[in-house]
Amino acid sequence: MKRILITCMVMLFSTGFIANAAHTNEQGSEVTIDQTDPYEMINAVAHKTFMRLAKEHAAIKKDPNILKDVVREELIPYVDYRYASLKVIGKHLRKQKRADVDDFVAVFKEYLITSYAQIFTLYDQQKVTFEPSKELGQERTVAVDVKVMQPGGDDLKISFQVRRGKNKTQWKAFNMIAEGISLLDSKRAELASIISQKGLPYATELLKDKSTRDIYFK
Repeated sequence: MKRILITCMVMLFSTGFIANAAHTNEQGSEVTIDQTDPYEMINAVAHKTFMRLAKEHAAIKKDPNILKDVVREELIPYVDYRYASLKVIGKHLRKQKRADVDDFVAVFKEYLITSYAQIFTLYDQQKVTFEPSKELGQERTVAVDVKVMQPGGDDLKISFQVRRGKNKTQWKAFNMIAEGISLLDSKRAELASIISQKGLPYATELLKDKSTRDIYFK
């Protein structure tokens, strides 16, 4: 299960940017992210991140930890990491102290940054297509479908779950489902027994250790 998620994430978050490079204009102007349209947001964030990776390619090769800065500045502003964190805590949330929850959220954010930064060390050449915008009703959450083309094989199907913020106009991503496997559900299943048996602070420390690891090229 974990291998499928990582494989799909690698393909999307490394090759997706290559597929969208054609959107760069002649002046190389920075892409504007429209958070009122979840479909355009996912596409534009991918493109904008690729531009940053291409610009800092040489520096990243010398210091892979720069990738953490790229993720923190280009991706995290469009990820509802607090909501994702609370979903991971799941049914154990009501039993937790507010301070312990806040600590977990802060560490989970850094864990996501480190995880995505490590994924960005891998590149491929598959093409990626993004679902076009659809008319939005009163939905609080929508799924933005993405396909990763596999030459000689079946396409990989990935969906980003995004939700409206409290202002009801801006959207942020909170989960990814790759080939039917939910990233949040997998992480929740991994931590559920740990939170239940050893407590949320213990789970926070486990994530903190993973979040502080250096990024490296394999």
